[in-house]
Amino acid sequence: MIRNVLRMGDPRLLEKAQPVTAFNTPELKQLLADMRETMDHLDGAGLAAPQIGVGLRVVVFGFEANARYPDATPVPYSVLINPQLIPLSDETEEGWEGCLSLPGLRGVVPRWKHLRYSGWDAEGHLFEREVEGFHARVVQHECDHLEGILYPMRIKDLRSFGFVEELSERQQTE
Repeated sequence: MIRNVLRMGDPRLLEKAQPVTAFNTPELKQLLADMRETMDHLDGAGLAAPQIGVGLRVVVFGFEANARYPDATPVPYSVLINPQLIPLSDETEEGWEGCLSLPGLRGVVPRWKHLRYSGWDAEGHLFEREVEGFHARVVQHECDHLEGILYPMRIKDLRSFGFVEELSERQQTE
């Protein structure tokens, strides 16, 4: 079922999400199915449970190709529950981001370039990955939602934030 995505200004987006304690349940399976269907329907690169009003530490992300990020390399579809992120260096990079909770807006956000993330899948199996580039950016963006952080809170220069229609093509591909 496609769910409504909360938009910036809704106080639920600023709350810290709670850990999942029961895996492989019908409720969790339905939540994950709804999240994927919602993300796919809106051409999202990822979606966090708090964005649909569910205060749990659950994110989904991934795509083969994405119209909103045409130059991005594919990211494998993933379910990540109760995630932990560990930067593998102090190196950061800036990049354009958007968010389903801020439709029509984009901004340049600094993120760790390389990281290791770990967490559980829908069945409760622990896994970890080392990633870089856009994959690392997507994971950090989605996990920020679990802490009540929206990407504009991380923007260093608000001259690099605005409505997609108003930003030049050059600005969005730098």
